[in-house]
Amino acid sequence: MMDITYRGTPVSTGGNLPEKGAKAPDFTLVGTELNDITLKDFEGRRVILNIFPSIDTGVCATAARTFNKLADDLPNTTVVCVSRDLPFALNRFCATEGIKNVVTTSAFRSTFGDDYGVTMENGPIASLLARSVVVLDTDGRVLYTELVPETSQEPDYEGAKNAIESA
Repeated sequence: MMDITYRGTPVSTGGNLPEKGAKAPDFTLVGTELNDITLKDFEGRRVILNIFPSIDTGVCATAARTFNKLADDLPNTTVVCVSRDLPFALNRFCATEGIKNVVTTSAFRSTFGDDYGVTMENGPIASLLARSVVVLDTDGRVLYTELVPETSQEPDYEGAKNAIESA
Protein backbone atom coordinates (compact mmCIF):
# COMPACT_ATOMS: atom_id res chain seq x y z
CA MET A 1 0.00 0.00 0.00
CA MET A 2 1.27 3.42 -0.93
CA ASP A 3 0.13 6.79 0.38
CA ILE A 4 -0.45 9.79 -1.87
CA THR A 5 -2.70 12.83 -1.76
CA TYR A 6 -5.49 14.15 -3.89
CA ARG A 7 -5.60 17.96 -3.55
CA GLY A 8 -4.08 17.57 -0.11
CA THR A 9 -6.44 14.81 1.06
CA PRO A 10 -4.62 11.60 2.05
CA VAL A 11 -5.33 8.62 -0.23
CA SER A 12 -4.06 5.05 -0.13
CA THR A 13 -3.50 2.78 -3.08
CA GLY A 14 -4.31 -0.91 -3.03
CA GLY A 15 -0.74 -2.14 -3.39
CA ASN A 16 2.67 -1.28 -4.71
CA LEU A 17 4.01 -0.58 -8.16
CA PRO A 18 5.98 -3.47 -9.66
CA GLU A 19 9.62 -3.48 -8.56
CA LYS A 20 12.46 -2.42 -10.83
CA GLY A 21 13.83 -5.49 -12.62
CA ALA A 22 10.62 -7.50 -12.13
CA LYS A 23 8.58 -8.87 -15.00
CA ALA A 24 5.61 -6.54 -15.51
CA PRO A 25 2.20 -8.05 -14.73
CA ASP A 26 0.24 -9.05 -17.81
CA PHE A 27 -2.83 -6.99 -18.54
CA THR A 28 -5.84 -6.83 -20.80
CA LEU A 29 -7.17 -3.32 -21.38
CA VAL A 30 -9.86 -1.97 -23.70
CA GLY A 31 -8.83 0.13 -26.69
CA THR A 32 -10.78 2.99 -28.23
CA GLU A 33 -12.34 0.59 -30.76
CA LEU A 34 -13.47 -1.69 -27.87
CA ASN A 35 -10.69 -4.15 -28.77
CA ASP A 36 -8.56 -5.97 -26.21
CA ILE A 37 -5.05 -4.62 -25.77
CA THR A 38 -2.58 -6.80 -23.91
CA LEU A 39 1.00 -6.47 -22.79
CA LYS A 40 1.86 -9.16 -25.35
CA ASP A 41 0.81 -6.74 -28.12
CA PHE A 42 3.97 -4.77 -27.37
CA GLU A 43 6.51 -7.64 -27.32
CA GLY A 44 9.92 -6.50 -28.50
CA ARG A 45 9.09 -2.83 -27.86
CA ARG A 46 9.83 -0.61 -24.92
CA VAL A 47 6.66 0.59 -23.18
CA ILE A 48 5.82 3.63 -21.11
CA LEU A 49 2.61 3.17 -19.13
CA ASN A 50 1.16 6.62 -18.45
CA ILE A 51 -1.42 5.84 -15.76
CA PHE A 52 -3.88 8.50 -14.60
CA PRO A 53 -7.33 9.10 -13.03
CA SER A 54 -9.29 10.68 -15.92
CA ILE A 55 -8.54 12.23 -19.30
CA ASP A 56 -11.17 14.88 -18.53
CA THR A 57 -8.93 16.66 -16.02
CA GLY A 58 -6.33 19.26 -16.86
CA VAL A 59 -3.27 17.46 -15.53
CA CYS A 60 -4.23 14.12 -17.12
CA ALA A 61 -4.85 15.81 -20.47
CA THR A 62 -1.51 17.62 -20.23
CA ALA A 63 0.29 14.35 -19.46
CA ALA A 64 -1.34 12.66 -22.46
CA ARG A 65 -0.30 15.56 -24.71
CA THR A 66 3.25 15.59 -23.34
CA PHE A 67 3.73 11.84 -23.69
CA ASN A 68 2.27 12.07 -27.20
CA LYS A 69 5.08 14.51 -28.10
CA LEU A 70 7.73 12.41 -26.33
CA ALA A 71 6.62 9.25 -28.15
CA ASP A 72 7.52 10.83 -31.46
CA ASP A 73 11.20 10.97 -30.44
CA LEU A 74 11.58 7.56 -28.78
CA PRO A 75 12.37 4.79 -31.27
CA ASN A 76 10.93 1.30 -30.66
CA THR A 77 8.82 2.68 -27.82
CA THR A 78 5.06 2.69 -27.31
CA VAL A 79 3.33 4.95 -24.82
CA VAL A 80 0.19 3.36 -23.42
CA CYS A 81 -2.15 5.72 -21.59
CA VAL A 82 -4.24 3.89 -18.99
CA SER A 83 -7.26 5.17 -17.05
CA ARG A 84 -10.70 3.97 -16.06
CA ASP A 85 -12.29 6.38 -18.54
CA LEU A 86 -14.60 4.75 -21.02
CA PRO A 87 -13.07 4.15 -24.46
CA PHE A 88 -15.57 6.61 -25.96
CA ALA A 89 -14.20 9.49 -23.86
CA LEU A 90 -10.62 8.54 -24.70
CA ASN A 91 -11.43 8.36 -28.41
CA ARG A 92 -13.16 11.76 -28.29
CA PHE A 93 -10.22 13.36 -26.49
CA CYS A 94 -7.63 11.95 -28.91
CA ALA A 95 -9.67 12.99 -31.96
CA THR A 96 -10.18 16.51 -30.63
CA GLU A 97 -6.54 16.93 -29.57
CA GLY A 98 -4.94 15.24 -32.57
CA ILE A 99 -3.28 12.66 -30.33
CA LYS A 100 -1.84 9.94 -32.59
CA ASN A 101 1.45 8.79 -31.04
CA VAL A 102 0.07 7.01 -27.97
CA VAL A 103 -2.26 4.08 -27.42
CA THR A 104 -5.13 5.09 -25.13
CA THR A 105 -6.74 2.33 -23.11
CA SER A 106 -9.38 1.82 -20.48
CA ALA A 107 -9.09 -0.38 -17.41
CA PHE A 108 -12.84 -0.17 -16.77
CA ARG A 109 -13.29 -3.96 -16.93
CA SER A 110 -9.81 -4.99 -15.93
CA THR A 111 -7.78 -5.88 -12.84
CA PHE A 112 -4.98 -3.58 -14.05
CA GLY A 113 -5.28 -1.17 -11.10
CA ASP A 114 -4.97 -3.97 -8.57
CA ASP A 115 -2.25 -5.80 -10.50
CA TYR A 116 -0.12 -2.65 -10.70
CA GLY A 117 -1.01 -1.42 -7.19
CA VAL A 118 -2.46 1.89 -8.37
CA THR A 119 -6.17 1.69 -7.51
CA MET A 120 -7.04 4.50 -5.11
CA GLU A 121 -8.85 2.87 -2.21
CA ASN A 122 -10.28 5.95 -0.53
CA GLY A 123 -10.72 9.67 -0.96
CA PRO A 124 -12.91 11.69 -3.31
CA ILE A 125 -11.98 9.73 -6.44
CA ALA A 126 -11.69 6.25 -4.92
CA SER A 127 -11.53 3.38 -7.42
CA LEU A 128 -9.80 5.51 -10.08
CA LEU A 129 -6.13 4.95 -10.90
CA ALA A 130 -3.40 6.93 -9.17
CA ARG A 131 -1.17 9.05 -11.40
CA SER A 132 1.91 6.95 -12.07
CA VAL A 133 4.39 5.89 -14.71
CA VAL A 134 5.89 2.46 -15.36
CA VAL A 135 8.60 2.01 -17.99
CA LEU A 136 9.29 -1.45 -19.43
CA ASP A 137 12.16 -2.75 -21.51
CA THR A 138 11.74 -4.86 -24.66
CA ASP A 139 11.43 -8.01 -22.52
CA GLY A 140 8.64 -6.55 -20.37
CA ARG A 141 10.86 -5.95 -17.36
CA VAL A 142 10.39 -2.86 -15.23
CA LEU A 143 13.04 -0.20 -15.77
CA TYR A 144 11.46 2.69 -13.88
CA THR A 145 8.40 3.51 -11.78
CA GLU A 146 6.95 6.68 -10.38
CA LEU A 147 3.91 7.13 -8.20
CA VAL A 148 3.22 10.85 -8.26
CA PRO A 149 2.81 11.86 -4.59
CA GLU A 150 0.14 14.52 -5.24
CA THR A 151 -2.41 13.56 -7.88
CA SER A 152 -2.74 17.14 -9.12
CA GLN A 153 0.97 17.19 -10.12
CA GLU A 154 2.39 16.07 -13.45
CA PRO A 155 4.64 13.02 -13.66
CA ASP A 156 8.40 13.21 -14.19
CA TYR A 157 8.54 13.03 -17.99
CA GLU A 158 12.33 13.31 -18.04
CA GLY A 159 12.67 10.39 -15.60
CA ALA A 160 10.63 8.18 -17.93
CA LYS A 161 12.53 9.40 -21.00
CA ASN A 162 15.90 8.85 -19.32
CA ALA A 163 14.90 5.30 -18.36
CA ILE A 164 14.06 4.55 -22.00
CA GLU A 165 17.22 6.15 -23.35
CA SER A 166 19.50 4.35 -20.89
CA ALA A 167 17.98 0.92 -21.61
